[in-house]
Amino acid sequence: MKKLIKSELKSEEMKSLVRRIIIRFMPVPVIIGAITLLPAGTFNYWQVYVLVGFLVVPMLFVLFYFLKHDPQFLERRIKTKEKEKTQRFIQATFTLLFLSAFIISGFDRRFGWSQIPVSMIILANCISLLGYVFVFFVFRENSYASRVVEVENNQKVISTGVYSFVRHPMYVGVIIMWLPIPIALGSYWALIPIATIPVALVIRILNEESVLKKDLPGYEEYCQKTKYRLIPFVW
Repeated sequence: MKKLIKSELKSEEMKSLVRRIIIRFMPVPVIIGAITLLPAGTFNYWQVYVLVGFLVVPMLFVLFYFLKHDPQFLERRIKTKEKEKTQRFIQATFTLLFLSAFIISGFDRRFGWSQIPVSMIILANCISLLGYVFVFFVFRENSYASRVVEVENNQKVISTGVYSFVRHPMYVGVIIMWLPIPIALGSYWALIPIATIPVALVIRILNEESVLKKDLPGYEEYCQKTKYRLIPFVW
C-alpha cells in the first residue's frame, strides 16, 4: 500500500513537472516566430521555419531525455527568478539583446538589407545545432546547471569532462548556439545585438563566481586547478 501511494505521488510529481515544462518552454517557438514574422510583414520567410525546427527538435529530445534520466535537473532549469540583483539586471539585458536580434532580422527581411547565400544560412543552422549538442553534454555532466545563480544543499563542484578544461562550458555552448542565429535568419544587421551577448556573459560569470566561491565548498580550489573560465589559454 505504501509503495502504491509513493508511486502515485511520483506520478503526480512527474505530471506536474511536465505541465510546468509545457507552460515554460512550448511558447518559445511561437514567440520567436511572432517577433520575427511580424516585423518581416510576411509569412514567406523560410529561414524562420528552418531555425525553429533546428531549435525545437533538439529541445524536445533534451526534455524527454532528462524526464527519463534526471527530472531533478529539469526542476532546476525551469527556475528563472534570480536572487542576485546583478544577475537580474544581466538576465534582463540578455533577454532584450536576444529578442532584438529576431526583431531586426524581421525588418531586414522586409526591407532587404542583407543578401546572405543559402549555403551560409544552412551552415549557421548547423553550427547553432552543434552548440546545442555541446550544451546537452554539459547538462549531462552537471545536473546542477541551473538557469539561476544559486548553490543548493549538498551541491558538489563538478570538475570532470568539459569542466576540466573551462569553468563555464555551458556558456561556451550558448555562445556557439546563439551567435550564428542572425545569419541563420538571413541578417547581417542582427549580428550587432547578438555580438554583445558574450560581454553580458562575461559580466554574469564574474558575478556568478563570486557567489560560488562564497557558498560552494571546494570551488575556490577548483578555480586554482582549472584556470580558464571560458576560452582555454585566453580567459
